[in-house]
Amino acid sequence: MSSSTVVPVAVPAPPAEVAEIAEGVHAFVQAPGGWCLNNAGVIVSEGQSALVDTAATETRARHLREVALARNPGAPRAVVNTHFHGDHAFGNFLFPEALVLGHERTRSEMIAAGLHLTGLWPDVEWGGIELTPPQVTFREGLTLHVGAVRAELVHIGPRAHTSNDTVVWLPEQRVLFAGDLVMAGVTPFLLMGSVAGSLAALERLRAFGATVVVPGHGPVSGPEVLDTVEGYVRLLGRIAEQGLAAGLTPMQAAREADLGPYAELLDSERLVPNLHRAYAELRGTEAAAALPMPVLQQALGEMNTYYGGAPCCLA
Repeated sequence: MSSSTVVPVAVPAPPAEVAEIAEGVHAFVQAPGGWCLNNAGVIVSEGQSALVDTAATETRARHLREVALARNPGAPRAVVNTHFHGDHAFGNFLFPEALVLGHERTRSEMIAAGLHLTGLWPDVEWGGIELTPPQVTFREGLTLHVGAVRAELVHIGPRAHTSNDTVVWLPEQRVLFAGDLVMAGVTPFLLMGSVAGSLAALERLRAFGATVVVPGHGPVSGPEVLDTVEGYVRLLGRIAEQGLAAGLTPMQAAREADLGPYAELLDSERLVPNLHRAYAELRGTEAAAALPMPVLQQALGEMNTYYGGAPCCLA
């Protein structure tokens, strides 16, 4: 990052905007979509409702609850977590009427991570979060019926953004809630996932034939957003290959990299940890394998050095 870069003041972003993207299907979009400003979904049909993800802070999750109750008087009876990260799941506890659904590793990794995310940004007003992991888990997929709406929960593995990514596909509405497999206007984050797995995941997402894609972060999009994500991931792979061949560290490769059309994506500092993952795969780490904890910690520490401090979180 250039020394002339202006680091944003960590003033919380505005409340989410809500858009009906199909009959009874609402996208809860938290702009601008950077660290911990995730998207969620509210599905309403025949007097029933369900959520796709919640939110990072108690205040934001309470806003999501207000939005859900404004669209259906009965509280949601199901919450689907697309993966274990706290920005998508910390608000689960504010929906006690709901069963929380997720991949089996979403439950185990959420329990293992606990509230660790809150320690990365101690100045954020997290509120009184109570960890609520999935109570119903699956391995490959599950079908959820919300009134007349059929929602197909599909695990996209083995490892892309995380090891436990789930998408929620509404086949009749042709709407895909993609979780963090897709980010719109925001840099993908692959440290806990994989480069090869992300490319494979994008091919699976294309096969759904969605006309509307709700990314995990950033604005609601069309299927063309998949091309943008793929373009970044492929460029990341080329930067890693060239850097490794030149004997550069991931940090050095990041400082020399030309991101071209992807330079304007939010949270560009993720290039450093992404390169750590890409280097590991070039050295033989399989797509399904996680990086050791010391490598994860090193990558995140170098990202902070590259950025000039903890990345900006406006949650």
